[in-house]
Amino acid sequence: MGRTGFKDHFSGTAAAYAAHRPTYPEALADHLAGLAPARERALDCGCGSGQLARLLAGRFAEVVATDASAAQIAAAEPHPGVRYQVAPAEASGLPEASLDLIVAAQAAHWFDLPAFYREAARIARPGAALALVSYGVLHLDGAAEAVLRHFYTQVVGPYWPPERAHVEAGYRTLPFPFAELPAPDLAIERDWSYDDLVGYVRTWSALRGAEAAQGRDPLPAFAADLAAAWGPEPLRRVRWPLALRLTHL
Repeated sequence: MGRTGFKDHFSGTAAAYAAHRPTYPEALADHLAGLAPARERALDCGCGSGQLARLLAGRFAEVVATDASAAQIAAAEPHPGVRYQVAPAEASGLPEASLDLIVAAQAAHWFDLPAFYREAARIARPGAALALVSYGVLHLDGAAEAVLRHFYTQVVGPYWPPERAHVEAGYRTLPFPFAELPAPDLAIERDWSYDDLVGYVRTWSALRGAEAAQGRDPLPAFAADLAAAWGPEPLRRVRWPLALRLTHL
């Protein structure tokens, strides 16, 4: 979306988003940096609270991280190598031909993509890398997985914004009018506690729609069901497969 059409599903939960959204693997930042023609400047569009931007900061002289939500930028963790600013992905305000890498992680499905691609072409240096990154529904083992899947599909499923379908499709349904590069097989993997997982689910955009439609917060009932299925293990391994669309501009 452009500035006037920005769909703001996350400003109201920016602090929870910063606390509970998973961190990307180092291997993703390594691969993206390896595609860039130089390591001078990277741009993380729709950066949220800056999870990927901070990883890229160890690989580029400067990382600019933008988001259309001022609340997300305010909740972002500061880093000396990251310059945060409020700006829509379609109008970065950056100089022409100034970037070696442009990446949008878990954000491109909210963009006005034709406008974003025009902006990317304007601000990219020749041969710069463009990457769209997404992760879908996490995977757990045992009964806890079934509880999570039921909540995702049946309880809050009808209230996901329509753009969520692109995430579930691994971004293959998004227009990507470029010669595509092969993508590595990567995933986010973490050992999470019960509280970690409930905190993450609290950031789901579908919760607000479900609560408005049903007149109650569906999270407490889910949390109780999850607790009953969690078992004695203090931590469970959670995994989000990553989907990447990659090209050189």
